[in-house]
Amino acid sequence: MFKKLSDKIKGLSDTNLLLFITIVVFFVMYLCAIIFMGKGFTKPQNFFNILNDKAALIILSCGLSLVMITGSIDISVGGITGLVTMCCAVYLDYKGGNVFVSMLIAIAIGLAFGLFQGYLIAYLDIQPFIVTLAGMFFARGMTTIVHTNPFNVENPAFVALKEARINVPLMGTYNKRGEYVPAYVEIGVIVAILVVIVLFAILKWTRLGRAFYAVGGNKQSALMLGINVKRTKFIAHVICGLLSGIGGYVYFLHVGSGAVTHASGAEMNAIASSIIGGTMLTGGVGNIIGTFFGVLSLSTIQNIVSSAGLDKAWWTGITVAAMLCIFLVVQSVVMSRKKKNSK
Repeated sequence: MFKKLSDKIKGLSDTNLLLFITIVVFFVMYLCAIIFMGKGFTKPQNFFNILNDKAALIILSCGLSLVMITGSIDISVGGITGLVTMCCAVYLDYKGGNVFVSMLIAIAIGLAFGLFQGYLIAYLDIQPFIVTLAGMFFARGMTTIVHTNPFNVENPAFVALKEARINVPLMGTYNKRGEYVPAYVEIGVIVAILVVIVLFAILKWTRLGRAFYAVGGNKQSALMLGINVKRTKFIAHVICGLLSGIGGYVYFLHVGSGAVTHASGAEMNAIASSIIGGTMLTGGVGNIIGTFFGVLSLSTIQNIVSSAGLDKAWWTGITVAAMLCIFLVVQSVVMSRKKKNSK
C-alpha cells in the first residue's frame, strides 16, 4: 500500500506535489492544535473564525499568487488595502455616501493601481519589485493624506452589512446553558471563496491560465508558442490590482473603521501564504487551492503560538519565518527533482 502511495506521489506534477504537501501540513497542524491546545479547536466556529479573520488575506494572496506564477511580484497589495479602507471610510462617514458607490470606489482604486503598475512592468520592462515598492509607498502616503486619525464608520447601511452573518447549517454548538449557538461566517468569506473558485477555474481550464504558467515557466518557450508575454503579465497585474481593491473592501467590512495602520504588513503575509501554499518565486508553479490552505496554515500556526501563551509579536514572526524556511527548502527539493527528471 505504501509503495503504491509513494509511486502516486512521485507521479505528481510540481504544482500538485506542493499542493499535496501544503494540505497535509495544514491538517497535521490543526490536529496538533486539537491535541495540545484543548477542545476549543474542535468547535467548527473556531475554523470559521479563521476564515472570518483572514478572508481579505485569502483574496490578496490569490492575486499575489497569480503574478508570482508569471514570475513577477507585487508588494503594494497591503498599501492598496489600507488606502481602500480609508477612502471608503471617509466617503461613507464624512461625505454621506452609500455602500454601493463605496464598493465601486474600492474596485476603481485597485484597478487604477493594477493598470498603471502592470503597464510599467509589462510594457516598459521595469523591475516589478521597484514598481510595486513605489506603489506601496504611494498608497501609504495617500492614506495619510485622505485622513490621519482612526475612526469607526457609523453609516447605518454599512454597519448593517458589516454585521450581517450567514449561518452554516448543522455546524452550531450548545453553550453551557444548553442554548444552541449557530455557526456563522461573514459576507467576506463568501466573496473570498468565490474568488478562489473563479481563479482556480481560470488557471485550470482556460487558455489565459495556461499562458500564466507558460510565461512564468519559460518566457522564450512561451513566445515560441505564440503567447503574448507582455499582455499576459499585464493582465496578471491588473487582476492582482482588482483583487487588492476587492480584498480591501472585504477587510473594511471586517474591521469597520479607517486607520492609517490598517493592513500593515499584509503584503508580507500574502507572500508568505503564497509560498506556503506552493507558489514558487521563480514562477511557473502554483495553485490557488494551495494558496487558500497556505493562508489557513499561516493563521493556524499563529493561533497555536497565541494559545501557547507566546503572544508577543516576535514569537509569531519567528514561527512564520521557520515555516517559510521549511517550505523554501521543500521548493528547492522539488526544483532539484524537476531538473533531475528533465535530464
